[in-house]
Amino acid sequence: MSDEHDDVTEGAQGAPGDTDADRSAAETARPSGKRGARRGRALLAEPGGAVAPTSGGGTLTKTRPAAKPTVEKPRRNPFAAVWLYLLQVVAELRKVIWPNRRQMVVYTTVVLVFVVAVSAFVAGLDIGFAKLILWAFG
Repeated sequence: MSDEHDDVTEGAQGAPGDTDADRSAAETARPSGKRGARRGRALLAEPGGAVAPTSGGGTLTKTRPAAKPTVEKPRRNPFAAVWLYLLQVVAELRKVIWPNRRQMVVYTTVVLVFVVAVSAFVAGLDIGFAKLILWAFG
């Protein structure tokens, strides 16, 4: 016998006169595979989850619990939410390490030089492709 059927005894099928009500859910539904055996034991151990054997396959299925009544949450004041957001923004900005004047000048210079260099490169490609098209289609 394989390992997935170790927890179910050979006599689980019962005598011809036995009814499903006389046997527990673990005895009536034999798992179909390793995952099924684990799932069946997990479903049986779950509090609040009713377990019922299926009619044909013999695997355990979980029935849906009754729907919980919906509780309406009180609405929040939108101005309070905006105020809380702004307070959190200020708190985060206080954590920022701001650059000093010298660092700002250096970073701005680097960005401007990079933008000029990339613009010159793209302009060069544009002029080069324009001359190539004029030469090819004249």
